[in-house]
Amino acid sequence: MKVLVTGGTGFIGGALARRLKSAGHKVRIFTLPNDPALQNLGKSEFEIYKGDISNAAEVAEAVKGCAQVFHCAGLVSDWGPRELFWKVNVEGTRNVAEACAAHKVKRLIYISTNDVFGLREDVVMDESFPLAKWGEPYANSKIEAEEAVWEVHKRTGLEATMVFPCWVYGPGDKTFVPLLADAIQSHSMVFWRKDVLVWPSYVDNVVDLLVLISKHKAAVGNGYIVHDGESTTFQEFCGVIADTLGYKRPKLTIPYFLANAVAVLLTGIWKLLRIKTRPLLTTYTVKNLGSRLKFSIAKSQKQLGWKPKIGYKEGMQRTMAWLKTMDRKGLKTK
Repeated sequence: MKVLVTGGTGFIGGALARRLKSAGHKVRIFTLPNDPALQNLGKSEFEIYKGDISNAAEVAEAVKGCAQVFHCAGLVSDWGPRELFWKVNVEGTRNVAEACAAHKVKRLIYISTNDVFGLREDVVMDESFPLAKWGEPYANSKIEAEEAVWEVHKRTGLEATMVFPCWVYGPGDKTFVPLLADAIQSHSMVFWRKDVLVWPSYVDNVVDLLVLISKHKAAVGNGYIVHDGESTTFQEFCGVIADTLGYKRPKLTIPYFLANAVAVLLTGIWKLLRIKTRPLLTTYTVKNLGSRLKFSIAKSQKQLGWKPKIGYKEGMQRTMAWLKTMDRKGLKTK
């Protein structure tokens, strides 16, 4: 069948598009015009639609004729104008959902984030937990985007499913591993709380769940947290990267309150001076890399029979093998 992947040039979207193509589907990718990442995809393998996710007409044109839509596009960042987060993440997602309903798409699968469940450390969070805002543009905009999808689902009967990935990593990672590796090699890696928990989600495991959801009737109207089934500490995750690159494991730790104070100060200065580049430290980063959150994947295991095929140890080995192929000066693939 014909399937649309928004954000198909991104890390998750690209891996998903290639998997769907290998399964025999006709895959259409919706991406921004002149997206440099297009060169990483075999153009002859995919049908490319260029446009802006915030443009309802362009989104509708891309959705037309597709049986399923995987909405992976979004602004994922710890810094940027609030208006841009809402334009891309909220209005863009609403455009996708409305277009799916109007063009009788059989299933919409939306990639959200585990951030929507907030920052509670006293419990193991699952999909039944209420959405809780962080006071940060990215997390807050993803909550409103989710609410937009469910509103269209209830009003029109559009079959929709939500996925909440935790820390997605793997070969081709464009965010977490390369940035951490860069910080480690430049000796600028600093921690502000011990035993911070991260829940790695190997990209192939995430794609496995997305594909299963697209076929499973029980997934309609539900959301699913996804990770590798185990956590590690942020310090250990960084330690493995340091070992791979041949550097000493970073150990410098400053108090959480100090890191947060610096982030608040820098954020205020950057906003006052309207500086477009991101500050050296942001409040989102302090919260995100300073929490001991716990997440359950029991729901997808019970309802869908899904379980991660690649364990964290193997996933990290594959990722580190890929990291060794990177140009350390710019951390770009050779």
